[in-house]
Amino acid sequence: MPLKLIQRGEVWYIRGTVGAGKESRAVYETTRLRDKKLAAQYRRKREAEIVRDMLEPRTFADAAKAHGERGGSLRFVDRLSKHFGKRDLSSIRQVDLEAAGRAIYPDCSRETVNRQVFTPFIAVWNCASINQWVPVRKWQRPRKPKGTRIIRAQPTRAGSKPTTYDQAAKFVEAMSPAAGMLMTFLFYTGMRPIEAFMLEATDVNVPGRWVSLSHTKTGEPRGVPMHEFLVPLLEALVGRGGRVFRTQRGLPYEEKDEGGGQMKSAILGARRRSKVPGISPYTARHTVSTQLVVNGVHPHIKDQILGHAVDDMSRHYTNVPQKPLIEAINTLPVSDSWRALEWWEDPIKATKKLAKGTGKRTDLKK
Repeated sequence: MPLKLIQRGEVWYIRGTVGAGKESRAVYETTRLRDKKLAAQYRRKREAEIVRDMLEPRTFADAAKAHGERGGSLRFVDRLSKHFGKRDLSSIRQVDLEAAGRAIYPDCSRETVNRQVFTPFIAVWNCASINQWVPVRKWQRPRKPKGTRIIRAQPTRAGSKPTTYDQAAKFVEAMSPAAGMLMTFLFYTGMRPIEAFMLEATDVNVPGRWVSLSHTKTGEPRGVPMHEFLVPLLEALVGRGGRVFRTQRGLPYEEKDEGGGQMKSAILGARRRSKVPGISPYTARHTVSTQLVVNGVHPHIKDQILGHAVDDMSRHYTNVPQKPLIEAINTLPVSDSWRALEWWEDPIKATKKLAKGTGKRTDLKK
């Protein structure tokens, strides 16, 4: 049947079928309008859009472009675009997504495939569903095989495990101030490194203890609570405007689609000087997640702080207010040695300094 207006309470909905046979598309959606005349205009416009999409199907490339325009991260999306090409987005099924994972990363772990195939694909799909190009769909992510307790020995990737906050403090103390400030921020927000690299001063509300992110991995904007320990640091860094975190040379970090490399020298140097191995920027995120669990923080609150992709439908409808999130992040411990770092006195002035014991000429000493 053609699209018709149906009133539900005070709001008008459109319902019906566009097309016929296998090419038909069932529609039932809200206009979000209370005025019948405006709702009728919406119905005509929406029906025309659906007909156009049926004649000229939206491709994955179209959805990927829209995802980027909405501020979503394009990290790993290019490889998906090359794989799916100009394929009709609505024709992609679960089996196709799993095949893409095997084709793009044939020798990688399920964690890598989940992170670099499923997560960006789902973000692009969700953007397309917001644009009403495709229906909302729940995709099944790679799962750990059941029925076996065999542990396969394999190299441990740096940053894939949490550390203690005492070890983190020791590691940060061995870094140059600019890099140490960024790592401190990561250890007390749990943000993804790429989110911190791109953070602008306008995204940070220091008095409200809140960071607003418009560019995220999932493509959805989110808020991140700020630990009270970070207040004096961010007051200084936000006050200069522009990009919050910069390199020792005062340059903003670059956004790299393949990720990694922005802090390589700083991380390797700190590992050598501190004798604390295995730490990378992503270690902070694992550490925050683990410590919040140890502190008894509710899983829904933890997931909202970290901006985890939500598979459990009950969590789609959970929106925790800011106050409990701020209270939860403030349970993260702060050691006296971390508070005693010299750069807290004047963060801006300290950003140009080198790590202790580096950059000095020793060959001229007798």
